[in-house]
Amino acid sequence: MSKRLFDIVFSVIVLVLFLPIGIVISIWVVIESRGGIFFIQERIGRNGAPFSMLKFRSMRKNAEASGKLTIGMNDQRITQSGKFIRKFKLDEFPQFINVLKGDMSVVGPRPEVKEFVDLYTADQYTILDVKPGITDFASLEYFEENKLLGLSDNPKETYVSVIMPAKIALNKKYLNNPNLTTDLKIIWRTFTKMLGF
Repeated sequence: MSKRLFDIVFSVIVLVLFLPIGIVISIWVVIESRGGIFFIQERIGRNGAPFSMLKFRSMRKNAEASGKLTIGMNDQRITQSGKFIRKFKLDEFPQFINVLKGDMSVVGPRPEVKEFVDLYTADQYTILDVKPGITDFASLEYFEENKLLGLSDNPKETYVSVIMPAKIALNKKYLNNPNLTTDLKIIWRTFTKMLGF
C-alpha cells in the first residue's frame, strides 16, 4: 500500500470514529470562550510551502499575539477545555483533515512555524523534503514538551537551542528509512502515549 493511500484510508477511519467525540469537544470549546472551534495556523510544509494547519482551539482568542510557544499547562491563555484536550492530544485530531487535503501525512516530521524554519541550517532544511506529519519520533520523545518549556527561564531560547535541534535529529533518523512498518509502530506508540501507557 502506498503512503498516500494509507494516509487517506487511515484518516477517513479516524475521522468517522472520532466524530461523536469531536462534536462534544466543538460544543465545549464554543461554549467556554469566543473565537470559533478551530485554531488555524500557518505552518511550513513540504519543500517550504506554507499551509493552514488545523487544531481544536485550546487557547483564548488572539492568544498567539503574545507568543507562539505554549509554556506549560499553567499558561493563562489556555482554556479549561484546552487543558483537557491538550493533555490527551485531542486538539490535534482536525489535522486528519489536513492529511486528506494532502498538506500532511499521518506520520512525518511535525510542521514548524516560519519563525523557526527560518533558523534551520541547510542540513536541517532537508526534513522539508517530505510532507510533515501528525506524529513522529520527535512527538513521542517530546510528548510533554510544554512542561519542559514551563521549567525554563527562557522558553524560546530553550526551544531553539535545545529542543528544536534534537527534534530535527529524530526526524532525520526517520527519513533514513521511512516505511509503513515504522509508521505503524509510531502510530501505535502515539496511541499508547495518549492513553498514558
